[in-house]
Amino acid sequence: MRRKLKIALVAHDNRKVDIIDWVIYNSSFLAKHSLVCTGTTGTLVKEALASRDIHPDMQIMSSGPMGGDAEIAAMVVRKEIDLAVFLIDDLHPQPHEADIMMLLRQCRVHNVPIACNRYSADLMITSDLWDDEEYIPMDPHYEVFDRQKLNLKVK
Repeated sequence: MRRKLKIALVAHDNRKVDIIDWVIYNSSFLAKHSLVCTGTTGTLVKEALASRDIHPDMQIMSSGPMGGDAEIAAMVVRKEIDLAVFLIDDLHPQPHEADIMMLLRQCRVHNVPIACNRYSADLMITSDLWDDEEYIPMDPHYEVFDRQKLNLKVK
């Protein structure tokens, strides 16, 4: 990949093993990009990459429950994030659920790809579209759906 991405990495406590394993597996790719992480995740990612003698451009925000998810959501709104990987613990309630939903929503509203599992993260980082000069992601359309306008027939 020729393009340098700014990638947000976020993982809940019960998913940190997954994110670190994913980071190590993809360390040669991540070494070429800028990383933005929430607090503990960032510290663990930095240590995991340093153990492989990889020291990417990296920014560590606050812990998720202390505003880190909100800080990254603000970066999404300002178009400072190209891709987010957010491994969510769907099996346990989170004290900062509103911030989690805000980050997910801002990625959807601002058309930032967000992977919530390792498989989708792998698919996203290996996409040829990152370097396709002719590909321009279409902004989401928030308008009333008119079936007749599109000539769609109900079966």
